[in-house]
Amino acid sequence: MNIIQFEDKPLAHYSYVIISNNEMAIVDPSRDAKPYYELAEKHNAKIKAIFETHPHADFVSSHFQIHKETEAKIYVSKLVGANYPHQAFDDGDTLKMGAITFSAINSPGHSPDSITIIANDIDNNYAMFSGDTLFIGDVGRPDLREKAGNMKAKREELAKSMYHTIHNKFNHLPDTTKVYPAHGAGSLCGKNMSTDPSSTLGRERNENWAFKDLTEDQFVNHILKDQPFIPAYFGFNVAINKEGADNFETTFCDVPFNFGITEFRNYDSLIIDVRRASHFKYNHLKGSINIIAETEDDKVETWLGSIVEPNEAFHLVINSINDRKTILSRIAKIGYEKQIKSIITLGSNKFETFKSLDLENFKKYPNQYTIIDIRNTSEVDEGKVFESAIPIPLNQLRVSKNKIPTDKPIVVHCAGGYRSAAGSSIISNLINNVTVYNLSDDINEFN
Repeated sequence: MNIIQFEDKPLAHYSYVIISNNEMAIVDPSRDAKPYYELAEKHNAKIKAIFETHPHADFVSSHFQIHKETEAKIYVSKLVGANYPHQAFDDGDTLKMGAITFSAINSPGHSPDSITIIANDIDNNYAMFSGDTLFIGDVGRPDLREKAGNMKAKREELAKSMYHTIHNKFNHLPDTTKVYPAHGAGSLCGKNMSTDPSSTLGRERNENWAFKDLTEDQFVNHILKDQPFIPAYFGFNVAINKEGADNFETTFCDVPFNFGITEFRNYDSLIIDVRRASHFKYNHLKGSINIIAETEDDKVETWLGSIVEPNEAFHLVINSINDRKTILSRIAKIGYEKQIKSIITLGSNKFETFKSLDLENFKKYPNQYTIIDIRNTSEVDEGKVFESAIPIPLNQLRVSKNKIPTDKPIVVHCAGGYRSAAGSSIISNLINNVTVYNLSDDINEFN
């Protein structure tokens, strides 16, 4: 069984291609279909099937685009209520492709409409593509559908469904079954995922907490405890994925571009600046929010979709024309490309600057500053860096003006320096006549 795994690092997302006898199936594809087409050309394979394990919340899938461009069928549970052409694929349904037989297992828990795809070849090898149901070391969170999609489900109900899925749905599969999840460590679709990209069902039965001898109540309490926050864009992406997204590249080819501007008038729209913090600090447009997109380790997709609301228009400031396609592609992964009013690079004119913190003075006299801790609630619960800090998670900052005192200079910190760039820029836009500092990676001197 020839299985190729693709990884989208910023979203900690895995997708898969399975090839047999020059025929190809794709599981949970990313927004950009090009890598799958390139692989099909390399192997001289015909794309026959696209499997969607559920309507994804954290990224926009290319399943509909691939269907339109290749005529491959989309296989998805009838419970999704998908509005694109598809073949229902549920308990008892099978598909033969080359030397592989695919079958479906309805596996509710993360969502009511989740399926796990089982692949079995002529040598009796098994692989399971578990979507957001079974992760390596964990299972998918059950609290997203209270805010996402037309089909609502309460978290307690889905947690109980996950308990029965894990304890009853996979018992017929051998320990040697390879487990291929849709996400790994760093995804907000779970809380304690391993960095390992795959596993075996036998290993998960031995090591994954979800397979332990727990009562239903114990399982439900554990899975619901300390789940991460839900970004604003998650429900938006579920809706897009149930309809089928537009073509990846054509959706942003007409975005206006303003090169090397020396003046800018903005009356009502948000400005998102994705340049590195040092560039933003030296020169930026008034009212900008700095959400850094410099490397794959920068989670611009997640934080853009957590700070900016779905359908909220914004201007986009990039460092160079060379970054245009890359940044647009990353934004399109969460379906926000249609919200961009214009793309901007700055010219030689100086607009706004950000003051540098006197670190030694801050160390000596921290009580002379208001300290805002923008880490997630679960991070703060593990321990404060500064006892006097006011905790306000980054995704809540834009609506938290009344929680921020204005009698002292403000210092913003996170865990490692990345998020504080966005946090300090948000607060500086909320509050006038008070200096706001970004502690940045100097936080590491206090950890």
